[in-house]
Amino acid sequence: MKNRLKLLRVERGWTQEQLGQELGVSRQAVNALETEKHDPSLDLAYRIAVVFDRPVEDIFENPHA
Repeated sequence: MKNRLKLLRVERGWTQEQLGQELGVSRQAVNALETEKHDPSLDLAYRIAVVFDRPVEDIFENPHA
C-alpha cells in the first residue's frame, strides 16, 4: 500500500528505530511499511495516524479509489 510514512518520519527527524518505539513495533516493521513490503493492520494504521496527528487517508493511499 502506497504511503507517506518515510516522508513524515524524516520531517520529524526520527529514525526508523525511534518511530518503531513510538508505535510499539520493531525498526524492521517500520522499514517493511516504508518500502511497501507489508501493509499495516487497521490498528497500526490508526496508531500511525495518531502519532503524526493526521487522518489515515493523509498517510495511506486507498488502493480502491
